[in-house]
Amino acid sequence: MASEKAGGEPHSSQVRIQLSTFQPDIALPGNTASILVNTTFRRYALSSVVNTILDNAKPIPFDFLINGVFLRTSLDEYLTQHGISSETTLNIEYVRAAIPPIHLASFEHDDWVSSVDVLSPSPTIGDHDNSRAADPEHERILSASYDGLLRIWNTSSAIIATSPGVEGGGHESSIKSAKFVSSTKIASSGVDRTIKLWKYADNTPLGPGSLNSQLTLYGHQASVDDLAVHENSNRILSASADHNVGLWSSRKADAPTAPFNLLQSASARRAKRRKTESSSSGNERGPLSLLKSHAGPVSGVIFAPTDPTVGYSASWDHSLKTWDLPTSSLVDTRMTSHSLLSLTALPELNLIATGTSARHITLIDPRTSAHTVTSMTLRGHTNAVVSLAPDPSSPYAIVSGSHDGTCRVWDVRSSKTEREGSVGQSMYIIDRESSNKRVRKQGESTKVFSVAWHSEIGIISAGEDKKVQINRGKRTETIDAPS
Repeated sequence: MASEKAGGEPHSSQVRIQLSTFQPDIALPGNTASILVNTTFRRYALSSVVNTILDNAKPIPFDFLINGVFLRTSLDEYLTQHGISSETTLNIEYVRAAIPPIHLASFEHDDWVSSVDVLSPSPTIGDHDNSRAADPEHERILSASYDGLLRIWNTSSAIIATSPGVEGGGHESSIKSAKFVSSTKIASSGVDRTIKLWKYADNTPLGPGSLNSQLTLYGHQASVDDLAVHENSNRILSASADHNVGLWSSRKADAPTAPFNLLQSASARRAKRRKTESSSSGNERGPLSLLKSHAGPVSGVIFAPTDPTVGYSASWDHSLKTWDLPTSSLVDTRMTSHSLLSLTALPELNLIATGTSARHITLIDPRTSAHTVTSMTLRGHTNAVVSLAPDPSSPYAIVSGSHDGTCRVWDVRSSKTEREGSVGQSMYIIDRESSNKRVRKQGESTKVFSVAWHSEIGIISAGEDKKVQINRGKRTETIDAPS
């Protein structure tokens, strides 16, 4: 096919572009040559060009990348900003545009909701441990609350199972973190300084679902605020306000005896609560090791996505630390300028995203060969960023939850260069539905505490409004308006 011309404005300057995509279902015919387009073209006009060549009956909205960065200006502005001649042929990649997440449902709780997780039916980007898979028709949402209870929901907002209270082996205070270890096991932790392992049974025609406490892990001396799990290795990582990272076994037979002093303290608390003597049940165990190096509360932990023998921890002491777990040794420390409150991995980019007290997200290259600490900064939140989760369908995107009452969706390719380096801007903002329906009273807050992202369910968030909220991008059949 000969070179084509798009956009017939006689006095407009033009530039030659070569369009390509890695998505085979929207690829141009193999003989499509470069085309001339007006330099005034922006995303909308370029989308129209691609849809015309594809002869789409129902236009698809596209995004466009040049040198791995989204085009957010006209072609003329891009050429000027980067000092590129209009005689140059621009290689432009196009992809389906992300769809703004809309509110689907909210699940009511009796108290603040601190943590959410999803039992996934399929592996996600960067998820090399598919042991947490569930039946595709039985996705389950796990929520942890300040009322000390765990709840498991189906996607129709029905509660499948609720954990027992203190008398039934439950937590003595607020739960701060909860994770599905597998389709039949759950781990939770909280202000009572313990980690609990639960046996989960889904509902059947013969009866409702159930959660039964199996094991309590002692070792921390302050609130346990975050957990990471890896079922295939039977390992759990914990982040605590006592400045330590805990490494644990989820198998009772492999776990050491619980520290006597902590067991004695817990027994005394239970006795005081019940006004009766309380003794050990035999289902208490201790840590494989406590990793000591942080100088402040540890806010988040994760396993390296491709190597469960490596762990990362983020702390209020401004540091991200890398640990060799089999030897319980510190491998590397990356210092930043602010307290780190959350973290997640972008494994294909070799980056760790960390939420900060300074209202932004810092992307850190944890490799010892990296010459700089901060690879990119994502700006937009107006309060602390306390939770992060990766996009299950893209290696470039994450969602963040903040005390400003919003979640934001980010793509690291949506960035610009500023004086302090590469800066990313959020693609979409998700407000709490409870804030949209009524006027907030003075002093009333809707802080987001936790986010998760599931390929089918969508973005799940939890917060101070006592709700689990679900938002999902909805496919559109027509192209969006010019921007």
